[in-house]
This record gives sequence, structure tokens and C-alpha cells, in this order.
Amino acid sequence: MKTLPWIWPESGVRSSDGYLVNDAAEQVGPVTISISRQILPGREADYEAWVQGITAEALKFPGHMGVSVIRPRPPSAEYVTIFRFDSYQHSRDWEESAVRSDWLARLQGITAGDDAVQKATGLEFWFSLPELPAAHPSPHKMALVLLIVVFLLVLAINSLLGPFMADLPLVGRVFIAVFLQVILMTYIVMPRVTRLLKGWLYGTD
Repeated sequence: MKTLPWIWPESGVRSSDGYLVNDAAEQVGPVTISISRQILPGREADYEAWVQGITAEALKFPGHMGVSVIRPRPPSAEYVTIFRFDSYQHSRDWEESAVRSDWLARLQGITAGDDAVQKATGLEFWFSLPELPAAHPSPHKMALVLLIVVFLLVLAINSLLGPFMADLPLVGRVFIAVFLQVILMTYIVMPRVTRLLKGWLYGTD
């Protein structure tokens, strides 16, 4: 598995990690960070312990939505760690934290070479697959799938819960509908839809 370093379009300023940050990236919406590392022979157990430790710390930060780890298959020695945050700003808070810097310093003697980092923001978040951390569908395909999924979810939520929410004020009804829609899309619907349509979305057929 090979992951290309992630680079924002050539405008903006560089972060403390040396990555180019574009102002357009500071948007509302989830962020997925994929990090690939080559592990030195014999240090796999040390890296596993390191991953557990940094994950426990990352989960304490606001907006953290979970971590996935893709372990290598011999003869590869590349681990891929995927962090998810609910917003760009929360992801930056973690990336620029002293806690993260301290844990990264502990990798000396465990990993070889530089980390390969990729970020997905906005629509790409809904379509991330652990086994394809560097790939993203075309915007047209993502927009089409989301249009259909959102329509069906809104229709289902209003059909099922409409009678029970009839006496609530408009703001309350909208909040409940949006809350349920986001939760269902994030944790149930989109992971399954993305995997079901993987061949079409990513052109892997």
C-alpha cells in the first residue's frame, strides 16, 4: 500500500508540521487524517503499544470521532492510522498540541523515513474507506449519492416520526430530524453505502 503525501492547493501558509494549509480548508465539516508509517523490523510490538497510547490521548480531545488502524501484510511493514474529527479546527487543535508532539518524539528508533499524511475534508469524509485511505470518489459521484441518501433519510425520518413531533415547535422538529440524519449517516448508512458502491465510486471493478 502506498499513500501519497497530502498537500493543499498552492496558496496559504505552512503549518508547524510543514504542510501547506489553505484558508479554504477551514470549513465546517468532518476531517479524516490518514498517516502511513514504515516500521523498523522487530519494533512492531513497540509501535502497537505506541498506537494504543496516542489513541487514548487523542480520544480526550474535543471533536474526536475515532481511530482505525490498518496493519501491514508481509512483506510490507507499513502501518496506516486513520484519525477522524468532527471539524477542521478540532483536527488542527490535535495536530498542534504538545501532547501529540510528545508522542511523535517517542517514535524515534521505531519508524523509518517520513510519515505520509493525507487529509480528507467535506464530502470526502462520508466516503472514506480504511482499505483505500488515499482514494476519493469524484465530486459528481459523491454529490449524487449524498443527494439520494439525504432525501431518503429525510423522507423516512419525517414519515416515521412526523406524527410524534407534530406538537413540537419548528426549531425542535428540525433539530431532531437533522440530529438523527447526521448520526445515521455517520455511523450506519454511509459506511455501508460506500462499501456497497465501492466498485462504482472508486472505479475498482
